[in-house]
Amino acid sequence: MTTHVDKPAVETPTPSDSPPPRRSFAQRTGADRFSGLYVWAALIVLFAVWVPDTFLTVNNARIIAGDAAVSAMLALALIVPLAAGVFDLAIAATMGLSTVTVILLISKGWDIPLAMLTGLLVGFVVGAANGFIVDKLHVDSFIGTLGMSSILASATYFVVDGAQIYLVDQPGFQKFATAQFLGLPLVFFYMMVLALVLAYVLEYTPLGRRVYAVGGNPQAARLAGVSVRKVIFYSLLTSGALAGAIGVILASKLGTANTTVGPSYLLPAFSAAFLGATQVLPGRFNVPGTLVAIGMLSTGVKGLQLAGAPLYVNDLFNGAALIIAVALAARSTRAQT
Repeated sequence: MTTHVDKPAVETPTPSDSPPPRRSFAQRTGADRFSGLYVWAALIVLFAVWVPDTFLTVNNARIIAGDAAVSAMLALALIVPLAAGVFDLAIAATMGLSTVTVILLISKGWDIPLAMLTGLLVGFVVGAANGFIVDKLHVDSFIGTLGMSSILASATYFVVDGAQIYLVDQPGFQKFATAQFLGLPLVFFYMMVLALVLAYVLEYTPLGRRVYAVGGNPQAARLAGVSVRKVIFYSLLTSGALAGAIGVILASKLGTANTTVGPSYLLPAFSAAFLGATQVLPGRFNVPGTLVAIGMLSTGVKGLQLAGAPLYVNDLFNGAALIIAVALAARSTRAQT
């Protein structure tokens, strides 16, 4: 009698037995998420060697922190509508109108709290108007807020009548932004508070998830029960209201204003927001990435200024950064599809 012996079956490797996908060099070094930190560190080393007497000083670090804080707050306010998939090209003009309004009212003898409240109201009204134009009138956000920016520029010129206005003998109001705490101006801490609040809301609340859902795929968000129109309206209202508050802080910081006080902040804000979308949480507008971007951009601009670069280097640097950031974001999107 013959005995049949079964041959052992060859085991087919399961997906869990297969080796993990090989990580790229960028993933292993963190360059896919933290390249901005590497560039920021390289810029610090560069200018520390290039202009050590003026760059490597406590006073210069304090100046960079104070100057970058306003641009950072505006960029943080900007990522709210951007995360919802809409533009707010009027955000810098809103801040500028708020600034000149506050300074003009205080110079005319208004109570400081009332003047500050009026500056906040300016931002709230403009934000609501932007939301109405985009939501109710169905105007594309790029066109609608671009038109609003032009209207606000005219309003700012009308308020100051084309002149430079100054605050005289108002040290209390100016200390609101310029007073020192732990060696840094208060405006820096206002920026940190705004960053913490926005980071929490966008990353850890249902409201933040709805904002990202609308920005990522409005049709899918609508099918999931999200009111897309409300999210867009309130994102523009938020950016406008925040711009008004930042305008009040800028009025305290500068103590003077003219028709150009706002528009110069638009390019740095957009550059930081888009560059920040390639950092920390790449692929979406986020708070920590925006802070990394603004630190890198501010350090680069200040270092070039200390090295003797002409004044137009600000726009050159920020414009190049915006182009590079959008190109990197587009490349990342193509790689994920």
